[in-house]
Amino acid sequence: MKNIKFLLLSAILIGFNACNEPEDIVELPENVVLPELTSGDADFSNFVSIGNSLTAGFTDGALFIAAQENSFPNILAEKFSLVGGGAFTQPLMNDNFGGLAVGGSRIASPRLVFGGSVPVPLESVIGPVTVTTDIALNNPTGPFNNLAVPGAASFHLIAPGYGNLANVSLGLANPYFVRMTGSTPNATVMELAVQQSPTFVSLWIGANDVLGYALGGASSTGPTPQPTFDFSIATIMSSLAGTKGVMTNIPYVTDIPYFTTIPYNTIPLDGATAGLVNGGYAPYNGGIQAAYAALAGTGLFSEEEANSRIINFTEGNNAVVIEDESLTDLGAINPAFAGLPKYRQATAEDLLILPSASFLGTTVGGNPLLINGVSVPLADNWVLVPSEKQEIKTAIDNFNVTIKGAADSAGYAFLDANALFQELSSVGYTDGDYTLTSSLVTGGALSLDGVHGTARGYALIANELMKAIDAKYGSNFEASGNLVDIGDYPTNYSPSLQ
Repeated sequence: MKNIKFLLLSAILIGFNACNEPEDIVELPENVVLPELTSGDADFSNFVSIGNSLTAGFTDGALFIAAQENSFPNILAEKFSLVGGGAFTQPLMNDNFGGLAVGGSRIASPRLVFGGSVPVPLESVIGPVTVTTDIALNNPTGPFNNLAVPGAASFHLIAPGYGNLANVSLGLANPYFVRMTGSTPNATVMELAVQQSPTFVSLWIGANDVLGYALGGASSTGPTPQPTFDFSIATIMSSLAGTKGVMTNIPYVTDIPYFTTIPYNTIPLDGATAGLVNGGYAPYNGGIQAAYAALAGTGLFSEEEANSRIINFTEGNNAVVIEDESLTDLGAINPAFAGLPKYRQATAEDLLILPSASFLGTTVGGNPLLINGVSVPLADNWVLVPSEKQEIKTAIDNFNVTIKGAADSAGYAFLDANALFQELSSVGYTDGDYTLTSSLVTGGALSLDGVHGTARGYALIANELMKAIDAKYGSNFEASGNLVDIGDYPTNYSPSLQ
């Protein structure tokens, strides 16, 4: 039993470079002359980027200098500078370790690195480090063109005090935004953006209006209420009235490796152990069978659900046991069955979150009979069941209707990131000489934390944004050969990078 978690971890990936290899290179004929780059109707002289961690360049579970320099807004700004774009200032971290501190006390950990088979904490490879980015001691001086705040939801962009150090301990402020507010700690993100009189903006917000709920297995407060989201987007766009820009919608978060890496059925048992576990579940199975016998024909407890709740292990790989709050509360129907919990074995429709890899197979209090995911069902926070997946999808669909409507009303260019991420998670997306997928580590697009982009993934986003800008404003980044070569951007950062 104790080897289950190690088998799960080793099954996450086979090899670091198994995917993301360059395709056959096709060279242009020597006589092809590309047109001169033009900005079309866009004015990139003062570019301001607004968003969350995806816009900040967050990767491998942290924000650090190299990642920020490879953020998609910084990539865009480098291209915009070729057609009149000005300086692009970012609130750079103080090191390449990542992590945050307040007055010397760490509040966020350093980045993840590739440990040879799975993602591991940086310090497990190079030893203890000192996090030098301290929000109480050494914040940079703005104004900043990249106003992306890791962790920010839509309503945070218009919230006064969200960057006030005094509010951090109260849970009302964001430490990353504290680094940007300077002498105006109560200024909102949008106020800092508008004060710069931007000529062009990028806006990618909304993922955190649902992501936090999903990351916790849908066990906390649900997604942002639709009226709140609609009001936030309307207020944001009103403050940007008259400015040109590009907007991006929200990908289905359940397509990312955080939810797609850990198989539902990798509990390896021999025949004898399977028999012992089945013996432990015999009273529960008997209770389910008795409940169905008593309620059959009432329409209150279907045969299909009754069968799905029977737990049975066999020799070989088995599905984990989970709690599923969407199951029928049998005790509410008949007090005789009040003691029956909502247990079942997982199916391919359930999504185990990435951290479950190191939890499955561990014991409760060292008791060898209490094995998490086997004799002890996984709690709700470890898994997304189909009803929760649908709730998340519906919220994203509704949020995306609002985002697209706002982009159209403002006359902005628009990138359908949701479609892009679905392509990454299904067949892969080819850009230049490389094909990227959303697989953890080997896919090249998403980083070691299973949520955020790699530098190469952010370069892909930059290219797709330039294509959208071309289509809306008549610029020609693509036709003039000024898209970036995503192969110039890394898929991982060395542990030695400091």
